[in-house]
Amino acid sequence: MTDDTNVPDSDDGGVGAAERRHTVRDRYGEIATSEASCCGETSGSACCGGDTRGETDHDDRSRLLGYSDAELDEVESGANLGLGCGTPTAIAGLERGEVVLDLGSGAGFDCFLAARKVGPEGRVIGVDMTPEMVEKARENAATDDAENVSFRLGEIEHLPVADGAVDVIISNCVINLSPDKQRVFDEAFRVLRPGGRLAISDVVQTAPLPAAVRTNPSSVAGCVAGAAPIPELESMLEDAGGVDVSIDPKGDSEEFIREWDDERDVSEYIVSATIEGRKPDR
Repeated sequence: MTDDTNVPDSDDGGVGAAERRHTVRDRYGEIATSEASCCGETSGSACCGGDTRGETDHDDRSRLLGYSDAELDEVESGANLGLGCGTPTAIAGLERGEVVLDLGSGAGFDCFLAARKVGPEGRVIGVDMTPEMVEKARENAATDDAENVSFRLGEIEHLPVADGAVDVIISNCVINLSPDKQRVFDEAFRVLRPGGRLAISDVVQTAPLPAAVRTNPSSVAGCVAGAAPIPELESMLEDAGGVDVSIDPKGDSEEFIREWDDERDVSEYIVSATIEGRKPDR
């Protein structure tokens, strides 16, 4: 458990670190146990797209993100909760035998896709801070017969992974939820092996967020209020030791992002992007 007293509140009048963590943990715990809507009582925020419309609609939403029918058919039902803002396994260039770490692995969907790419000689580790999600992911692993996938309870700011243990880090619309993104990237490059790479999908801020969004905990849990501008993310990655940093916004993400809030079109302020970087060789 992180001591949130050591993490400063947002300096832009947004939601403080402790409240961010509690809101996110509670909201995603609810999704894991009931697949309930992320929508709060005062906000239409949809938790990176998750809703209550069932497996078929989860698949339809995932197709908008870029997942193929073959990928959706590969994984047993229950792992795809319709969350995320991209397809990190598509940009990671995974190879057989690699060790992959998924930050904020949820019910395990991207982990199971990655496991098929790295093969039985490879390994995939999922880390999530929500106990209910970890439990659900482990159940899905048993159903999916994914022997090379494991799930660990932990925060992405304090990864339960040894130094230099993984080849590739993936993540799908999770780092924006963190109140300490610099610490997340520091941890990511700590656990990467020399020459290892980071390939994630996340949202980035393209215009200043209205105060009503910045100060709304539901907008944080909905992958909106915590989005950072591209220059800030580039600096964080470089400060963490990353090289060959690339952040590529996806303009066509407006199609699904505009559904994330019933009160306003948040695609005016955020966009999905692929974020990549590499740990230098020795």
